[in-house]
This record gives sequence, C-alpha cells and structure tokens, in this order.
Amino acid sequence: QQQRVAIARALCMKPKIMLFDEPTSALDPEMVKEVLDTMVGLAEDGMTMLCVTHEMGFARTVANRVIFMDKGEIVEQAAPDDFFDRPRSDRTKLFLSQILH
Repeated sequence: QQQRVAIARALCMKPKIMLFDEPTSALDPEMVKEVLDTMVGLAEDGMTMLCVTHEMGFARTVANRVIFMDKGEIVEQAAPDDFFDRPRSDRTKLFLSQILH
C-alpha cells in the first residue's frame, strides 16, 4: 500500500519522468503484482519511467529499452526482445541463464 501511495504522491507533481529503484523489493509477494500493475498502467498512459528492477518478466513486458549493468558498468543495452532472446555479451547470457526458468 505504501508503494502505491508514494506513486500517487509523486504523480500529483505531474512529473515528466518517474524513477523507480527496486519498487517491489520490500513487498510481500502478494503485493508485487499490484504495484507492477500500477506501473504498467502508467506506461500505457505514456509515462516515461526509469526502473531498476530484478523483475525480468515485468521488464520484458513494459520496457522499450533494457540496460543491463554489472559492477557499475553498462554491459548491454537493447530492445527487450533482443536482450532476452538474443543477448550479445557472455555476461548477459550468464545472468539470464541463472534467472530465467
């Protein structure tokens, strides 16, 4: 509930872009979907968002660009389909092999 309230408060300021840093990391698993659905709605309404997340399914569905970083460096950036289906770097391939089932 607090995440949704924080999002609503931020929207009151009519931002051009919203930044999210692991918005679901501290949530009960049952609440994750609710927050992600709120963010999907924002994306559908045209809100520009920069989101740091480990929710790969969400990133694949909502993002128009995925940037993968490791040790503070950009390793790869691509459209979601290219990133998930045709990763270029060995580091990205290793990461995806460990988190996608």
